Amino acid sequence: MTAMNWLWQSLYQAGAMLWETLWALVLGFSLSACLQVFFRKEQLTKQFGRTGLREIALATFFGAVSSSCSYAAAATAKTAFKKGAALVPTLAFMFASTNLVLELGFILWLLLGWKFLLAEVVGAFILISVMWLLVKCTLPKGLVETARAHTGSEGKSCCHSPASDTEEIAAPFKQKISQPENWAHVADAFIMDVSMMWREILIGFFIAGLLMTLVPENGWHRLFITQGPGAIRLIENAFVGPLIAIASFVCSIGNIPLASLLWSSGISFGGVISFIYADLVIIPLILIYRKYYGIKAALYITAVLFASMVSAGIIVDLLFGALGLIPSVRPANAIARASFQWNYTTWLNFIAILLSGWFVWIYFKKRK
Repeated sequence: MTAMNWLWQSLYQAGAMLWETLWALVLGFSLSACLQVFFRKEQLTKQFGRTGLREIALATFFGAVSSSCSYAAAATAKTAFKKGAALVPTLAFMFASTNLVLELGFILWLLLGWKFLLAEVVGAFILISVMWLLVKCTLPKGLVETARAHTGSEGKSCCHSPASDTEEIAAPFKQKISQPENWAHVADAFIMDVSMMWREILIGFFIAGLLMTLVPENGWHRLFITQGPGAIRLIENAFVGPLIAIASFVCSIGNIPLASLLWSSGISFGGVISFIYADLVIIPLILIYRKYYGIKAALYITAVLFASMVSAGIIVDLLFGALGLIPSVRPANAIARASFQWNYTTWLNFIAILLSGWFVWIYFKKRK
């Protein structure tokens, strides 16, 4: 196969996979925008100031309803931390706003199935618990104060969160949904979410299509153990999963197509989960942490996140294995199965395109 054929084959597979998941992406972004507008959120700094169960639970919940790309999540978390939020709620908010969002859940369900979706949600709470424990046991004295002081010396963030730009509307729910101006806010949030995340979504699908075309199936087996003692494979796969994510430079939703490819190629169940979680430790974000918090705090945050991701992958694998919830059949990866067909997906995509067009029309009408 020539280089040009490789490229066209990769583009076709990526485009077909994007077409099959378009309706789920639009649905996720739409629901997320509605939550941001119609759900009243209290100020982050008032809720995240202590490291307690209530604060961490609120940070996780607010993160989940404040959908962001990984870069926007890091910027929003930095702002909360700068204004007094504790470290663990800050990290929990940042993690939840990229890994517990609706659009990621829909894509995960479509490409890998409900068992992976359940594992991703359960594992997220395990990861946050492990992260809390690690910070409690290992946080160096004075690190938080040093990092908070450093946040005051850096410039503007590279990105922003839609949650911070969407006006908070304090009114009864029935009144909110009947007011046209509130739907203008929903359109704003929808456009803002899409404008932040479309690049990484397209890059993620393209990289997955490219790797499926270029890398033979036995090539993946060299990256992770597929045979041998179960304990060694469990640990090694959960450790290698985030390393592959770091090397791929793909974050958030863009990770899911590649996760499907890894699963079909033989990586363990826990390895897939730890790979999906690793969107917050890719190299560009580590450099952003260094800019925000200083090199010492950036290395500490990265180490804590990485260790938590690996631990969550291992625990989820053991838990779901004990419950018999790990899929016994590995189908061909979703990228390879994707194709353009006239079926129910086509009709769902047409509806999604109309809904997106409605949001765009409201958005530009408001601007005029």
